[in-house]
Amino acid sequence: MIEYINANKDIILASGSPRRQELLQALGLAFTVQQKKVEETYPGNLKPREVAEYLAEKKASVFSTPSKNQIIITADTIVALNERILGKPSNKNEAAEMLRALSATSHDVITGVCVRDASNYYLFHGSTRVTFEELSDELTAKYIEKEQPYDKAGAYGIQEWFGMVAVKYIEGSYYNVMGLPVHLLYRKLIEII
Repeated sequence: MIEYINANKDIILASGSPRRQELLQALGLAFTVQQKKVEETYPGNLKPREVAEYLAEKKASVFSTPSKNQIIITADTIVALNERILGKPSNKNEAAEMLRALSATSHDVITGVCVRDASNYYLFHGSTRVTFEELSDELTAKYIEKEQPYDKAGAYGIQEWFGMVAVKYIEGSYYNVMGLPVHLLYRKLIEII
C-alpha cells in the first residue's frame, strides 16, 4: 500500500539536474540542493545497472555523514544499448553518433539511486525500455543544434520535443527516463523517514 510521506527529515538532493529537482518538487517534498563534483568513472567489469548504482553511491559518498535529521539523495542515469553504455556526449559529433545508434532500436535507460541517512546507504535502480522511431540525420542535427543535449545520457531528453517525436513507445517509468524512478524513491522514503 502506498502511503503519504510525512517528511520529518531534511532532504538534500545532491544533484544539479533541473529534471530531478522538478520531479522532487512535484512530489511536494521540501528539499535543498547541494552539489559536489564527482569524477564519473567506474570499474570496467560492471553491468549497466551496476554502473548506475555505483555512480549514485559514489556521488553520495563524497558528502559528510548526514545527521539523524538528514537524508541525502543522489542519482545517476545511463543509457545502455546492447550492454554498451552511452553517457553524456561531450560534443556535437558524439551526440549525433549516439542518436544514430539509437535510431529504430530499443535501449534501456537505467537510473541508479542512493538514499543515504546517518547509518545506511540504500541503493536501488529503475529500468525503462525505450524504442525509437527511425530518425533522419536532419532531425537529429536540428535537435542537437537547438537543445545541445550534452547534459543528458544518450544525448536526448524524453520530455523535450525530440522525445515526443523520436520515442515510439516505452516499457516502464517515464520519470525514470527523465532521471529519477520516482515511484521507487517514494517507496524507499516511506520506509526510512
